Amino acid sequence: MFDVIAPYAGQLLMGLMLTLKVALGSFVIGLTLAVIATPLTQSSRNPFRFILNIYVTVIRGIPELLVIFLIFYGGTVVLTELTGSYFEVDALSAGIAALAAVSFAYFVEILRAALQGIPKGQREAALVLGLSSSQLFTRVILPQMFQRALPGIGNQWLIVLKESALVSIIGLEELMRKSVIAAGATHHPLTFYLSAACLYVAVTAVSSSAFGVAERRLNPAAR
Repeated sequence: MFDVIAPYAGQLLMGLMLTLKVALGSFVIGLTLAVIATPLTQSSRNPFRFILNIYVTVIRGIPELLVIFLIFYGGTVVLTELTGSYFEVDALSAGIAALAAVSFAYFVEILRAALQGIPKGQREAALVLGLSSSQLFTRVILPQMFQRALPGIGNQWLIVLKESALVSIIGLEELMRKSVIAAGATHHPLTFYLSAACLYVAVTAVSSSAFGVAERRLNPAAR
C-alpha cells in the first residue's frame, strides 16, 4: 500500500494545500461579509434586511454545486458582456467565490441568532456610558456575538472544508481531484480514496481542537 502511495504523496499534499486555500479563502470572505452585513439586518425598516433574507433563502435552497457552476460559467458570460471581450473566470477564483457566497448565507444566520441573543441592556448600558455606535459594536456587541456564535462558526468551517471537494468538478486539482487522478493511474482507487479520507479527518480533527480551545478561552463557563 505504501509503495503505491509514495510516488503520489507529493501530489496529494499539493492537493491538500489547495483544498485548504479554497476553504480558508471562502471561509474568511464569507465570515467577513457576514460580520459587516448582520448588524444591518436588525432594523425592520432597513431594505437591506429584505434583500438579505431573499438571498439567504435562495442560496440555502439550491445545491452548492449549482452555485459553483453559476459563478464559473455565468461569471465568464457576464464579464465578457461587460468588458466587450472574452474574459474567462479561473477555477480557483470561481471556487472560492462560490463557496464564500454559500458560507456567507449560513454565517449571516449564525451571527444573526448570536446577535439577537445579546441582552438589550448591554446596548443601553454602553450608550449610557457614552460609547459611540462604532465603539458599542466593536467593544461590546462584536466580542459577545463571536462568543455565542463560535460553535456555529466552527461547524461551518468543517462544512466549507468538505464542500471544497466540489470544486474539482470545474477542473481545480485539489485533494479530491488529485486522489481521482492517482486512483485512475494506478488502478488502486480504494488506497487513494482512503488516503484522502485520512487527510480530511486529520485536518478536521485539528480544526475541531483549535475551535474547542478558542471556545473555552472565550467562554469561561465551558472550561
